[in-house]
Amino acid sequence: MTCKITKDSVVNATIDILKRAETQLPSDVINALEQAQMREASQIAKAQLSAILQNIEIAKEHSIPMCQDTGILVFFVELGRNVHLDFNLEDAIIEGVRRATESIPLRPNAVEPLTRKNSGNNTGIGLPDIKYELVDGDKITITVAPKGAGSENMSAIAMLNPTEVDSIRNFILTTVLNAGGMPCPPIVVGVGIGGSFDKAARLAKSALLRDIDPENMTELERDILNDINSLGIGPMGLGGNTTALTVHIKTAHCHTASLPVAVNIQCWANRHASVTLGGDE
Repeated sequence: MTCKITKDSVVNATIDILKRAETQLPSDVINALEQAQMREASQIAKAQLSAILQNIEIAKEHSIPMCQDTGILVFFVELGRNVHLDFNLEDAIIEGVRRATESIPLRPNAVEPLTRKNSGNNTGIGLPDIKYELVDGDKITITVAPKGAGSENMSAIAMLNPTEVDSIRNFILTTVLNAGGMPCPPIVVGVGIGGSFDKAARLAKSALLRDIDPENMTELERDILNDINSLGIGPMGLGGNTTALTVHIKTAHCHTASLPVAVNIQCWANRHASVTLGGDE
């Protein structure tokens, strides 16, 4: 039996994953923070990590957002090629965002860029940011990743020359160094290499969704992570061994005359949650 996907089911699922993302941090992120606290040599850094972990527990216990900046809402949608809908999927997600803003509640963060007028419900032209990918099957998987401004503002992109492959590592390290304590470290560093100007940025942002797993890192990712943590910026910029929890790199083929590189920085609150609708019940 195939489960019918309705507009109401998408609206309710959107509210649910927003609630989970804003109030409960994924277990891989919590584990990484706990491991960092155990490894830290600095007592100040240990205290900061302890405060972060306590904050996470309070948010979960009381079902309240773990950060006052509930972010702009970025959605990644995997849409099965065999899914047939009798409603507009984007409209349903937008409706879910509007309701969640009031019910969770979420801080209204969506403003018109020039007038700075706030929409009041986290929607507007281009927001929420919904990225689609067609996949095989008869299901829809919706992932939300709230993105706060403190970390987003520290992100960067460079259009390097094709001969500057050896400069990629330095660009990433310089971006993190310039960010300092502004993005609320320990951070997660998403890197996109290749594609085009906009594709590199999308790769970097989607890289943040990968589970934090030290055993599943490439040699390059480990080397860059070690470089970042040797900077001594530390939790909340107060010094320590843990400036970043992990580095995740995604690549795509690019033009022979281009080498786009994007760095998307995420704060310690690497928030995301997913739901799958459809398929066989």
